[in-house]
Amino acid sequence: EDPSVTLFREYLRIDTVHPKPDYDAAIRFLERVGTDLGLACQKVEVCQGYVVLILTWKGTNPRLRSILLNSHTDVVPVFEEHWTYPPFEAVKDSQGNIYARGAQDMKCVSIQYLEAIRRLKAEGKCFARTIHLTFVPDEEMGGHKGMEMFVQRPEFRALNVGFALDEGLASPSDTFSVFYGEKSPWWIKVKCVGSPGHGSRFISNTAAEKMHKVIDSFLAFRESEKQRLKSDSSLTLGDVTSLNLTMLEGGVSFNVVPSEMSAGFDVRIPPTVDLKAFEEQVAAWCRGAGDGVTYEFQQKYMDQHVTSTEESDPWWKAFSGVCRDMKLQLKLEIFPAATDSRYIRAVRHPAIGFSPMNCTPVLLHDHNEFLNEQVFLRGIDIYAHLLPALASVPPLPAEG
Repeated sequence: EDPSVTLFREYLRIDTVHPKPDYDAAIRFLERVGTDLGLACQKVEVCQGYVVLILTWKGTNPRLRSILLNSHTDVVPVFEEHWTYPPFEAVKDSQGNIYARGAQDMKCVSIQYLEAIRRLKAEGKCFARTIHLTFVPDEEMGGHKGMEMFVQRPEFRALNVGFALDEGLASPSDTFSVFYGEKSPWWIKVKCVGSPGHGSRFISNTAAEKMHKVIDSFLAFRESEKQRLKSDSSLTLGDVTSLNLTMLEGGVSFNVVPSEMSAGFDVRIPPTVDLKAFEEQVAAWCRGAGDGVTYEFQQKYMDQHVTSTEESDPWWKAFSGVCRDMKLQLKLEIFPAATDSRYIRAVRHPAIGFSPMNCTPVLLHDHNEFLNEQVFLRGIDIYAHLLPALASVPPLPAEG
């Protein structure tokens, strides 16, 4: 077996699943690999028990802005009864498919970064720009105890980031998905207050009637966006607003009309949408349901920065130039969910989401998540071409 594949499988066997990820084991493993590669190591505890590991390959001109290679160490829960193989054993089948939670999301990318650097260092390469690798916790829980806190710290500012790479998605076709922006995740809780009473009577002005109207309004909008996506082949999921009813609460007994009900909605809004106008629409839906209907945000992400994909942009020119040379077909998209890239963009650094996994079904967060070893190895090759190009971008005007 290729040693890079062996290392990948070793990382997959470290149980970093929520709700109790073994972050310490992951950090020890990555620190060991980094030390083996001669990379400088720094650990930053952003809050108690949540550590960001930074591995650094210093450039020949450290004054230039650096390249940041970001990945997260945590993975989402599993339902083992639905898996063909145990999800933390990294079983490889006869076709070379490696089954494990995190195979696609995103332990593959962490190891691909490291193994690309191993190859470049073995070839005696060095570059003007410093390359930093960050391994962050808590991404799968929203990054609030990871990258969101880290970008506000002096240790992040000291990295002097010029351009960042982070995770993308697998692509079932020959093309590679490249994400230059993300939707704004809004989690909205709507509360309806109404008249209580006995379950045998036709009570007026009930919380349930109001909730019915609220849900109708939200889901009618959902259907319209779904149809818009379906009817226009040029659109991707990242171009439309997705909305789902994810929680319903209320009631104390079958024979009691409740005085209060609430619903939770997960809304993901593209950067092309006016967020102020969208909130006004939400307020109108609630007003239309009657008195005593209020809403509050459990999450309301407002930053809509996107990364330039113009050929005049030096970072994009370096990235896309390598892809052209390697004959990689790219599909530019807005990421349909949310990654740590949004925090990097929010502090004004360009970031591209890219996981080099084409001809691969999208299985992040799904049962039987797997990645084929040949796809994994090709990803290392792709990064081994991308990193020299990015780390050799000539000095920019702002860098003197």
